[in-house]
Amino acid sequence: MNIEPEPFTTARLDALPLRVAYADEMAAVLGDPALHTYTGGAPETADELRARYGRQTAGSPDPGARWWNWVLRVRDEGRLAGYVQATVDVPGAEAEIAWVVGTRWQGRGYAKEAAEGLVTHLLAGAGTGAGTGVVRTVLAHIHPDHDASAAVAGAAGLVPTEEWCDGERRWERGVGED
Repeated sequence: MNIEPEPFTTARLDALPLRVAYADEMAAVLGDPALHTYTGGAPETADELRARYGRQTAGSPDPGARWWNWVLRVRDEGRLAGYVQATVDVPGAEAEIAWVVGTRWQGRGYAKEAAEGLVTHLLAGAGTGAGTGVVRTVLAHIHPDHDASAAVAGAAGLVPTEEWCDGERRWERGVGED
């Protein structure tokens, strides 16, 4: 069972729960191969995104996990510009987050704003659903050469740890850590 995430807003962005209908617009937003420099892979077509969004919105097969995904709409433009996501381990009260902002929208602070908003949203207990508890720790894994993502994580209050996973450093923030 996947309890749908609640939308949230920041000063300039609306974080909207993922829908398959966003695939066409998001294919254009995510179409730059440079977005895959640190994560690998290649841009997905609209059809591939539709299939992936269908799986993501159906939810995790693990009843102890929530797959929460939001697209980011720049309010003044009325256009999608990227996404944020959280995989919430309900029993562990831990959320692993990630963010991507399309190349066209980079350099405007949207990734920092979105990550800050997401962390605040999760740690405040918003959107956790009845009976699922409250997220106590937010974490991200960041490639050591990806300075922009490290800056985003730092702006969201995450700090690097000494833990590594698949060549990426673990960053984390707990409740009450600012």
